[in-house]
Parts: sequence; C-alpha cells; structure tokens
Amino acid sequence: QVQLVESGGGLVQAGGSLRLSCAASGSIFRIDAMGWYRQAPGRQRELVAGITRGGSTNYADSAKGRFTISRGNVENTVYLQMNNLKPEDTAVYYCNVFAVTTTLVGGDYWGKGTLVTVSS
Repeated sequence: QVQLVESGGGLVQAGGSLRLSCAASGSIFRIDAMGWYRQAPGRQRELVAGITRGGSTNYADSAKGRFTISRGNVENTVYLQMNNLKPEDTAVYYCNVFAVTTTLVGGDYWGKGTLVTVSS
C-alpha cells in the first residue's frame, strides 16, 4: 500500500509562514495527483491546493496568492508553502495522493494530518 508522512505544522503568529511537507512511500507505481486538504474544528474537510503529475495546480480561493504547492526534487514528495497566514487558516492539514500501486490499482491515500495553529 501507500503511506504518507506529513511534517511542518506548528504554531505561528498571523502574518507568518509555514512550509508543510509530505512524503509518499510504499508500493507505488505512479502518483497521478497530490494535494493538501484541511479541516478546521466543526467544519468539513476542504481542498486547499492540488498538483497533477503534469504540474498543473489548483487552489482554493482562500489560498490563492498566499499558498504555493510544489512537488519536490525527491520523487513522491509535495510541499505547501503558506505565507501571510491568518487565524482562519488554523486547521489540521492532510496530505492526499491519488496513486497507482504496483498491482496497478488506483486509489486515494491520506496522511494522518499535521496541525497548523495561527494566533492573532
């Protein structure tokens, strides 16, 4: 199967920056898309940013102009650079990939999440 490990969350003051990292490992044949979602208390999980195998990106309106998603030089890694953070960005951030395993089965995989807290 596929395992995802996230890192980079923490506590930051409003206006600050954080960089989230996610590394995928396991029985991976190909990763078609990678992305970051977040879930704030009492709210549904929502897409923050995504990037395809070809490099196309998409962002939530709330993330545009402040967050940047990128794939790492190390295969199967993805980053989320978050600048000008706001208290409303406080949430657990989850890494998500759509991967095809070595048995040629495709599916969605999720990390355990990393907490981002932005103080005002």
